[in-house]
Amino acid sequence: MAAAKDIMTAEVVTCAPKDKVKDVIAKLVANQISGMPVVDENCVVVGMITEADVLDARASASVESLMKKPITVGPKDSVKAVTELLLKKKIKRVAVVDQEKKLLGVVSRADILKAKVK
Repeated sequence: MAAAKDIMTAEVVTCAPKDKVKDVIAKLVANQISGMPVVDENCVVVGMITEADVLDARASASVESLMKKPITVGPKDSVKAVTELLLKKKIKRVAVVDQEKKLLGVVSRADILKAKVK
């Protein structure tokens, strides 16, 4: 059975807690993504920020004031378990992290759909 590590996007656009909303918006638009993990200086996932979070925020606001608590999975978690988590939590993406909570990748709804047609 396929695992998160098999379908995740490994090259992930991220931001830092101290980043400003205007910079996050620029990254979202430039990379055509709707959200990204927030990581600290050690690449530990500390949050998630999405279009919805920044849509009505002040450009000068910091990411840490808007980010949501991260929902993460391990690299060996099954695609079925990841799918169930996305549906249960009503989220579009989940960070894949190692035992130290360092970012390995992201699994999005699109990643799961791509795996279904392979």
